[in-house]
Amino acid sequence: MVILAELVDFLDRELDNFGISDSSFNGLQFEGRPEIKKAMFAVDSGIEVFEAAARENADILIVHHGIFWREANPSVTGVMKRRLDILYKSQISLYASHLPLDRHHKYGNNARIINLLGAEIREGFVFREGKNIGWIGEFTGPKKLENIQLKLEQEIGDKFLILPFGKKEIKSLAVCSGGAGHQEFYSALSKGVDLYITGEASDIYHAAKDAGLNVIFAGHHATETFGVKALSSLVGKKFGIEAVFRDIKTGL
Repeated sequence: MVILAELVDFLDRELDNFGISDSSFNGLQFEGRPEIKKAMFAVDSGIEVFEAAARENADILIVHHGIFWREANPSVTGVMKRRLDILYKSQISLYASHLPLDRHHKYGNNARIINLLGAEIREGFVFREGKNIGWIGEFTGPKKLENIQLKLEQEIGDKFLILPFGKKEIKSLAVCSGGAGHQEFYSALSKGVDLYITGEASDIYHAAKDAGLNVIFAGHHATETFGVKALSSLVGKKFGIEAVFRDIKTGL
């Protein structure tokens, strides 16, 4: 068992949760019971996820995508009330970490993907107000593109879209999970990497083909499972509580 405030303080500090400007209100978004025996981890928030946490008898739900965003109406009415009613009734705390969990050098989505593929982080990639979101990695020896694809498919459990327009032997890669777009693609191109990995597909087919750059679109949801999985393991070991990751897929 751990005190909620202690767990929140640890996560805030470890993730540097307020160290970058974000559209998400990161940190503790809903305060439930003060003592934590079980933590559930997931990518997203929503009624389906909250009901799953209630069935798990979780005391806290730790997610990448919370329910409070700067662009959204903060009024507790309609769908927001229905969501919060579940947390309130079950006294489940909700904790969110968006960009901080993308960019973390050890437990972040992008760092974990690079680590999974056997590369080493070389430098930051895609910057917001001077702070990187993604990472560029480098292999000690070249890796076959088909082997990288197979490794990702095995970890994610789904096939994904690949644009195999570049070298078949990969020495470097740029990774930006989730909903990266044209800006991130051109940033990867300017860095001279052999492979760009992101989540959502964007309309860069001809640009990638003409430039000879390999691109993997591995899914928004799938590429953002890595950080919460890593946090689940970290929290379980550090605090000696039950910590479970539940992959509630969206198909996106």
